[in-house]
Amino acid sequence: MQKQRTTTEWRELDAAHHLHPFTDTASLNQQGARVITKAEGIFLYDSEGNKILDGMAGLWCVNIGYGRKDLSDVAKHQMDELAYYNTFFKTTHPAVVELSHLLAEVAPKGFDHVFYTNSGSESVDTMIRMVRRYWDVKGKKDKKTLIGRWNGYHGSTIGGASLGGMTYMHEQGDLPIPGMAHIEQPWWYKHGKDMTPEEFGVAAAKWLEDKILEIGADKVAAFVGEPIQGAGGVIIPPSTYWPEIQRICRKYDILLVADEVICGFGRTGEWFGHQTLGFQPDIFTTAKGLSSGYLPIGAVFVSNAVAQTLADGGDFNHGFTYSGHPVAAAVARANVKALRDEGIVDQVKNDTGPYMQKRWREVFGQFEHVDDIRGVGLIQAFTLVKNKATRELFPNSGEAGMICRDIFFKNNLIMRACGDHMVSAPPLVISKAEIDQMLEIAAKCMQEFERQLKERGLV
Repeated sequence: MQKQRTTTEWRELDAAHHLHPFTDTASLNQQGARVITKAEGIFLYDSEGNKILDGMAGLWCVNIGYGRKDLSDVAKHQMDELAYYNTFFKTTHPAVVELSHLLAEVAPKGFDHVFYTNSGSESVDTMIRMVRRYWDVKGKKDKKTLIGRWNGYHGSTIGGASLGGMTYMHEQGDLPIPGMAHIEQPWWYKHGKDMTPEEFGVAAAKWLEDKILEIGADKVAAFVGEPIQGAGGVIIPPSTYWPEIQRICRKYDILLVADEVICGFGRTGEWFGHQTLGFQPDIFTTAKGLSSGYLPIGAVFVSNAVAQTLADGGDFNHGFTYSGHPVAAAVARANVKALRDEGIVDQVKNDTGPYMQKRWREVFGQFEHVDDIRGVGLIQAFTLVKNKATRELFPNSGEAGMICRDIFFKNNLIMRACGDHMVSAPPLVISKAEIDQMLEIAAKCMQEFERQLKERGLV
């Protein structure tokens, strides 16, 4: 039996061979990566024996929580039965058929068709090709441009990164590619000025209409947005925003696409974020919560009308070796069934979600440099600010956020800094007692953060 390596040995091998995503490699190698060795429920354990409360559900994805043996049992059974076969060559298999049937049951009415991918980024790239193919079949071949939002996130593939509005990503790789346009994000706290949130929601939606008229409606294929911007800092639009966006898309004959990679599968208290935010897309992209991260899989949900048009066009020349992979599909089906049959999504809507939102506001409302406290279901955030009274943000976006995040990590609570937004999205199975435990740790971290702000002369 091979002797288990020490933390130091793992770190040395990691530094020697592993290139991490979204990472300053030189800095990480000098510091050494934290080695996570096991997990259960909402907790992670590292190689030094630390118990860590995961307030981010991995990367917004472990909705069902860690350590579900029933999912690993399903994976083993499927591997023994049929470890792999493709869905090209006019073939299918029971795992992908049963998953597709289940997804049609939990999806909103009118979404009976799904296309499988391996990640959220691939779902977005698939959607881009679908949207453009849709208009080709309709005989409107000039409708190519997709409109996203600044500070929106749609993955890190070339298409997804171009559609997303993260300028630091655009700076690497000569992005965006042609055919992508952007409008400002609907963040009332920064852009709302003297408007009420409701007034701002309508005004922010008008930015889309202005962009459509600038480009020409005959050239615009779709508007794409996350119901709630996740990596952009959990930006929740006012209630008036999405209904007005939908009206504008219908007016100009433009497809409306929801990127549900983060919001999907119960995160907001409904199965999908667009149900919570009150609009009806034509297509929506998913991944993450589809399998709760247990295996890589994504799915693009296509409305019946769009699916029929794509079918009328003959071959859709797109797909992946692992589209509808049998083991990933079987695990995803078991995960979705558990979210439904164990009442986990309903629990978020009616019990733990409202409790989290109440306690989140109580705990963080007491701090001098915290404002714009927000959330819905089990996705929430607050913004670190220099001055609450004037809504003044810190001048170097991200500096305060990284200080805060590091304090949280040091205290074995994972929350994420998105610029100067501190965000959280724990597993959907978190209990009220665990919410209290999480927020007790967070409050102590924030006390330390505000002390450090003063010591560093940042306020």
